[in-house]
Amino acid sequence: MSYDDAIKALSNDALKHVKDNSVIGLGSGRAATALVKSLSKLIEVKDLHIVGIPTSLQIKLTAEEVGITLVEADQVDHIDVVFDGADQIDSNKFVIKGGGGALLRENILFSLAKKVVVMADKTKFVKNFSRTVPVEIHPLARTSVTKNITKLEGIAQIRTLERGYPFFTENGNIILDCDFGTIKNPKTLSQKIKLIPGVLESGIFLRKPDIIYKAKTGGKFDIL
Repeated sequence: MSYDDAIKALSNDALKHVKDNSVIGLGSGRAATALVKSLSKLIEVKDLHIVGIPTSLQIKLTAEEVGITLVEADQVDHIDVVFDGADQIDSNKFVIKGGGGALLRENILFSLAKKVVVMADKTKFVKNFSRTVPVEIHPLARTSVTKNITKLEGIAQIRTLERGYPFFTENGNIILDCDFGTIKNPKTLSQKIKLIPGVLESGIFLRKPDIIYKAKTGGKFDIL
C-alpha cells in the first residue's frame, strides 16, 4: 500500500508554515525528502530567502541538489520551523525517531525550533509505543549501557549493517535498538535512559510536535 501521493500532497500543504527569511530545519526520510523538493519550488516561485539546516547527509545532498542554502545548527540561535518524519507516534503525541540514525541531530533541531511539524503515514500511529527505541551511545559505553538498559527491563541490540558491521552515526557513535515491549510511560522511560552514562540521545523525543500530518490512502491526509 503506497502513501506517496498523500506524502506529496501534505508536504505541499505544510509549506504554508514557511515565511520569507525563515530558518528551516530539514529532517530525514521520505516525507522530509518530499518536502525539500516542494520547498525548492516554492522558493523559486515566490523568490523567498530561506536557510535550511539538515539533520543528515541524506537530506543535505537532496537540499544541495535542488539549490537550497544550508547552514549548520551551531550557526543559528533559533529555528522557525522543523519539518521531520517519525517512526511511531503514540496517542499522547510523543514520537519515536532514529530509525535512520539521525536522532541526535534531529532532537537538537527540535529543541531549537519555534514550531515542529511532523509528517508520517497512518501506519506509524499507535496507542502505545511498541517498536524498539533507538539509543545513540558512545562506543566505549556499549557494555555498560547495555547492562543499564537491562535494569530498565529492556533488551538492547547493537544496530548493524547488512554484512554485520556496526552501524555508525554521522557523529561517530553507535546505536542500540532497545526493546521495552509496550511502552505506556514514554516520558519517564526516556528520562531514565538519558541518565545512563554514555547515552547521548534517546529516540523517544520529549518535545511534542506542534502539528502532525497523517498520510492516508488515496492521496488524502489529516492534520492533527
